[in-house]
Amino acid sequence: MSILDSLPDEPEEDPSSESPTPQNHWLDKEQQLMPPKIKADAPLRMVETAFLASTASLIWFINFYFPLGPVLRIFFPVPIALVYLRRGKRAAWMAALTSGLLLTVLMGPARSLLFVMPYGFMGVLLGATWCRRVPWIVSITLGTLLGTLGVFFRLWLLSVLSGEDLWIYVISQVTEFIEWVFFNLSLLTSPSVFLIQVGAIALIILNNFIYLFVVHLAAWLLFDRLGNPIPRPPHWVQVLMDYEG
Repeated sequence: MSILDSLPDEPEEDPSSESPTPQNHWLDKEQQLMPPKIKADAPLRMVETAFLASTASLIWFINFYFPLGPVLRIFFPVPIALVYLRRGKRAAWMAALTSGLLLTVLMGPARSLLFVMPYGFMGVLLGATWCRRVPWIVSITLGTLLGTLGVFFRLWLLSVLSGEDLWIYVISQVTEFIEWVFFNLSLLTSPSVFLIQVGAIALIILNNFIYLFVVHLAAWLLFDRLGNPIPRPPHWVQVLMDYEG
């Protein structure tokens, strides 16, 4: 046997272990130097939230100094509810907080609190109920309870700031209304204090219920055109709107 036959066989060259071509080498370097891709959804979410929060603040600001009746008041909670429908719960809370901070800078902390409670919270509440597709009666009822709490919070805050009990002013207005009703019904008795208190609370609840119903109507007509529809109203409302249209 010869010496050549006893030598070990040399391993065959693996084509996969070849050094990369210069073209592939430059491509790898370019991929390493490229900045990471940033999702376009995050900046868009931030811009939409900031824009709608400033819109809600601007509506409150204009209505406070240049009141146009109930027209602008209808849209107080609408921008924040739209943020909830488009960007979710976290963005809606951020919009409510941003609106409060912006109004604090423009108008002071007391007036900003009058917006946040109840309208900032109401926007989040309406957005949550509309996103979950609950019936109108449920969302209107919940909004009415929150709006009623907001009225009492406003009376308390303004009473503290002014040093006067504004609830007495409300009671006097309700007393005049109930006495007028008793007079037209030819009732000779005078209303009791308990009846006046209950009548004041009932009028506040009724006012908020009508307000929430109008807000739902405005949002129903507006959000359908924006591509973020809310739950359908009761059948009689749809028939009435078709008749009016």
